[in-house]
Amino acid sequence: MVNGIIIIPTYNEIENIERIIRNVFSQRRKFHILVVDDNSPDGTATRVRTLQAEFPERLFIEERMGKQGLGTAYIHGFKWALKREYDYIFEMDADFSHNPNDLARLYNSCKRDGADVAIGSRYITGVNVINWPMNRVLMSWLASRYVRFITGMEIEDTTAGFVCYKREVLEAIDLDNIQFIGYAFQIEMKFKSYLLNFNIVEVPVIFTDRTRGTSKMSGSIISEAAFGVIKMKLKSLLNRIKV
Repeated sequence: MVNGIIIIPTYNEIENIERIIRNVFSQRRKFHILVVDDNSPDGTATRVRTLQAEFPERLFIEERMGKQGLGTAYIHGFKWALKREYDYIFEMDADFSHNPNDLARLYNSCKRDGADVAIGSRYITGVNVINWPMNRVLMSWLASRYVRFITGMEIEDTTAGFVCYKREVLEAIDLDNIQFIGYAFQIEMKFKSYLLNFNIVEVPVIFTDRTRGTSKMSGSIISEAAFGVIKMKLKSLLNRIKV
């Protein structure tokens, strides 16, 4: 029985989606995939539905009306997975910035080595990023240091989006009280896992910037993360944060 599922949120990933699905399904460790598509106008969902005929009972898709944000896509996927019998639930991008070859390492960290949350970390063994300009590498690294300083989490890559959660972690977190919808969602999930005393482990990976398609990063996303982290920490100090 397959006990792990990869959640891949998509918006205009027609150039990547078939390749990432085939790559994941070619791994020795068997996983299912759930694509959560936000009504991509480029036909991403149509391509996934076509592939479902080739991968029945392994590939699933949830289609949402309009672009609603990364965080809400993952929350939708988490709830979908928790209604089924998956023990290990992954976050993963469609654009190959997260290498499917590393899925088994994250899985083994949770299944075999005792982690509750396994993070594919760009910074645990230095800076392992390919194809990013130096200013973006520096901004990302400083953002993680900033979050670590504010929250007190002993995590080098606090903004990482390549993660494996044990089912118990997602069951313990009140997913309806996740506040952030952009990339700050990644920070909030780690912070609430940390507040609940789950064992968070970083697994070194090499992050490669997308070569096809367009990045979804924006100024509003960065602002949400910068100011939201302080607000989140203050709420935790005042015991007002809902975990």
